[in-house]
Amino acid sequence: MLRKGITESFGAAVHSLSTAQLTDGVITRSKRMIMDTLGVGLIGTRTDVFKKALKHSQLFTSEERSSVWGKSDLTLPPQFAAFVNGIAVHSMDFDDTWHPATHPSGAVLPAVLALAETLPSRPSGLDLLLAFNIGIEVQGRLMRFSTEAYNIPERFHPPSVVGVMGSAAASAKLLGLSPTQCTHALAIAASSAGAPLANAATQTKPLHIGNAACRGLEAAQLAQIGLEGNPAILDCGFGVYYKDYSPSKFVDSSSSGFKWILEDQNVAVKSIPAHLGMHWVVDAALAARRKLEKTAANFDLCQIRHITLRVPPSKYINCPLPDTEHQARHSFQFNACSALLDNKVTVDSFSEAQLKRPALRELLSKVTLETPEDNHPSFDKMYCDIEIETHQGVVTAKCDTFYGHWRKPLSHKDLVDKFSVNASSVLSTEGVEGVIDVIDNIEKVGECSILNAYLTMTSTPHQQLYRKRNI
Repeated sequence: MLRKGITESFGAAVHSLSTAQLTDGVITRSKRMIMDTLGVGLIGTRTDVFKKALKHSQLFTSEERSSVWGKSDLTLPPQFAAFVNGIAVHSMDFDDTWHPATHPSGAVLPAVLALAETLPSRPSGLDLLLAFNIGIEVQGRLMRFSTEAYNIPERFHPPSVVGVMGSAAASAKLLGLSPTQCTHALAIAASSAGAPLANAATQTKPLHIGNAACRGLEAAQLAQIGLEGNPAILDCGFGVYYKDYSPSKFVDSSSSGFKWILEDQNVAVKSIPAHLGMHWVVDAALAARRKLEKTAANFDLCQIRHITLRVPPSKYINCPLPDTEHQARHSFQFNACSALLDNKVTVDSFSEAQLKRPALRELLSKVTLETPEDNHPSFDKMYCDIEIETHQGVVTAKCDTFYGHWRKPLSHKDLVDKFSVNASSVLSTEGVEGVIDVIDNIEKVGECSILNAYLTMTSTPHQQLYRKRNI
C-alpha cells in the first residue's frame, strides 16, 4: 500500500473528521468566534468597501442563492454571498486574530453559511461547527509549518494565504467530498492563495478575506465535479509563501494522538476596529492618561510636549499622519493620540470628521516611534511603552497583554455585549436575540440555515437612529 503524502493526509483528515471529535473546549471557543465574526460582519455592511463589493456582486446571477447578512430583501449566488459577507467581516479590521498571525474566522464562516443554504442535505448546527473547525484547523496547521509565520507578517497577508485553504477544507466537508476530492479542493484553492501586504491600510485589504471565502468555496465545488490539482501541493509547493516552510502530515484524525489546535491556542477578540497591534498602544495610552489626570486636577492635553511610543518594528503599521480610515486603523500614532484625546477608541474614532480634527493633528506632530531590540514583532511577545513629556514632568505606561488577547480573553458577557452593539446597528431586536440564541445552542440546532433567517431581520431606519443615539 502506498503511503499518503502530506497533502493527501490533509484530504483524508478533512473527509474523516466527525462531530464526535468536537470537544467541549473547541465547541465553546468556536461558538465565541462565530458570534464575534457575525457581529463585526453585520456592522461591516455599513462600510463603503462593502457597498462597492455588493454593487459589483449584484451583476452576477445563479439559480442557487444565499443570504447577504443584514439585507432582508437581497440574495446572491453562494460564492458572491461568501465574498461580500467576508469583506464585511474584515472591512473595519474588527475580526478575530490567531497565533501564528492570521484572521481565522472571516475566511471560513461566510463560505460555510452561504453553502449550507444551498444544500438539500440541510446541515445541522453540529455539521456547521465541524466544517467551521476543520477550516480553522487547516489554517492553524499550515501556519505552524513556518516559524516565520509566528511573527507580524512582512510579505503576504496571512488570511489570503491560509484562509482560502481553510475555506476550501470547510466547504469540502459540508459537500461530503471523498478524501481524493478533498485533496484536490486544497490543490485548487492554493492557486487562489496569496496577496501582498502592500494593499494593507487600503480598501482592498478586506477583499483578501472575501476572496478567501469565495475562492475556497469555489475550489471545493470544482473538486466536486472532477477538477484536479497537484495532489502534493502542500508537500512542497506551498513553501512559496514562507521562507522556512517545513510541512508534516496531518496526524490520523482517528488516532489517540489527534487534538484540535484550538484546544491549546485561543484567539484574540478585538475591542476596537483596528489592526491588532493597536490594542497594546491604546491600552498603554489610556493608562498614561489616567496617570496624567492624577498629577493635575485640570490637566490639559495642550501641556503635552512630546510622546514616545516604543513598539515592535513593522512598516505597514507605522503611519505617522493617516489620511484615511484604513490608514488610521494601521497607525500606532493615530490610535495612541485618539485614546489620549478622547479617553477611548471606538468605531466613530475612525470617521473622517474625527480623523481631521486640528487637536488630533497637533498631537500627532508630537509623536516619535522607537523600536527597541527586545520588542519582538510577534503578537505573542510584543509590548508597547508610552512616555509622555509635559511641562510638569514625564509620565510612562506599558501594556504587554491587552484585554481580549488570548492570554486575557474577553468575558462571555463582554463578548455578547460587543456582538449586540455591532449587530443592533443593522438588525432588529428579534434578529439580534435570535442570533445569540441560535449560537448559544448551535450544537442542538437541527438546521443551521435558521441562522441566516435571523441575520437578515433588519431594523427600520428609525430604529437604527434610535439605537445609535442610545448606544
